[in-house]
Amino acid sequence: MDYDSIEALCHAAEQAGTTISELVLADQAAQIETPAETLYTRMADSLHVMQQAVAAGKSPTLRSTSGLTGGDAAKMAAYAKTGGLQGTFLCGAMTRAIAVSEYNAAMGKIVAAPTAGSCGILPGTVLTVLEERGLDERIAVMALFTAGAIGMVIADRASISGAQGGCQAECGSAAAMAAAALVEMAGGTPIQAAHACAMAIKNQLGLICDPVAGLVEIPCIKRNVSGIAIAFTSADMALAGVESKIPVDEVVDAMRRVGDALPCSLKETSQGGLATTPTGLRLKKEVFGE
Repeated sequence: MDYDSIEALCHAAEQAGTTISELVLADQAAQIETPAETLYTRMADSLHVMQQAVAAGKSPTLRSTSGLTGGDAAKMAAYAKTGGLQGTFLCGAMTRAIAVSEYNAAMGKIVAAPTAGSCGILPGTVLTVLEERGLDERIAVMALFTAGAIGMVIADRASISGAQGGCQAECGSAAAMAAAALVEMAGGTPIQAAHACAMAIKNQLGLICDPVAGLVEIPCIKRNVSGIAIAFTSADMALAGVESKIPVDEVVDAMRRVGDALPCSLKETSQGGLATTPTGLRLKKEVFGE
């Protein structure tokens, strides 16, 4: 199977009467001549790494090597217990996303999904549904295969690199992957997953990559939180029957063109955006000196 079209992937799953994850797992097992259960176990290990990163990232004493970030996941976890404005479910998802992202900044072990800069979005969504809804772990593990397949198509048709396509290619792609995974976890169809993916990307087109001091911390961590909100809303719209008027592969192609049009100053070079604000420049000096 060529992972160059999300629509083709979804239609293949529909025609086979399977989920995207079941189709992808069988295909991957055949391609690399490895038992499906072996691949499943590897993916389950990735899920467990995500869970461990959430637990470690909630420590109130956690700080990044630079000292710029850390401790916000603990604040969010405490706030989530109150229900906040959005309820314990979404506040819990926000907590998980921040925890993984802060743990990454502190040089902890994470799963790049698809990148380190966007590592909080997939666990922030998938683990929240798994743990808050009391689902069987297998549902979450299989959903990661769906997310992975979506990521492969995006990487092939566009980019998952901030240096090439801006943050839309990292957090945008991660939100799209998560949205598709959420649809499958909720029992939606492959076609609904495609619509969710399209809507997630559409809502982050043009998102620049402007890390302060060149580090994957500010504003990256908080963009992971926004990414989970977009993933959830996109998945819910798709599950409700709302469709993207622009086909998903055309949306991905548009993201590639937008990324190509962005100046290099807005693609991970720290030469524009928030990185060049007075505070951004001051923080850079505090970390690296003159």
